[in-house]
Amino acid sequence: MVLDIASCEAAWRQRDPTQDGRFFVGVRSTGIYCRCVCPARPPLRRNVEFLASAAAAERAGFRPCLRCRPESAPFSPAWKGSLAAVERAARLIREDGALDGEDGTVEALAARVGIGARQLSRLFAKHLGASPGAVARSARVARAKRLLSDTNLSMTDIALQSGFGSLRRFNAVFQEVYRRPPSAIRRTARAAAA
Repeated sequence: MVLDIASCEAAWRQRDPTQDGRFFVGVRSTGIYCRCVCPARPPLRRNVEFLASAAAAERAGFRPCLRCRPESAPFSPAWKGSLAAVERAARLIREDGALDGEDGTVEALAARVGIGARQLSRLFAKHLGASPGAVARSARVARAKRLLSDTNLSMTDIALQSGFGSLRRFNAVFQEVYRRPPSAIRRTARAAAA
């Protein structure tokens, strides 16, 4: 990411809260990096370096300021708190099929995220209003609908590639969600493409 140094400098001088977390200020004389809203006395401009992320600042040899705590700046996992764990788990469900197959349990997913299964379920209910299983089911249905529309695979292959354990479960979930069988969805998609 390329930073606009003039914009960073203006935001840093004004301690602009709208720019908080969008870039970081490394102070060469102290070896510390800060957020642009840090309440500490501003250093001399010649000692300042603007960095795109906290990781970039740490890679450049700076350590986090103890006053403004840049590691918990907006948009960082620490700032998001428990939402970061939910987002990571939801991404694993959608992209990796973390709850698909025999090994796909909430316990295994929670272990990958680094929290307990009950806590993960509570956080999903709090942030998403759904269980991990419901999110996985929605992801499977979305994958299957895409395969129905974009491929000529058999229904069994679509069911298995989408993460459903069986064709029977695939058909039941589609009937429940769309109030029609998968074959009707495929016919509609083909008719629209023609």
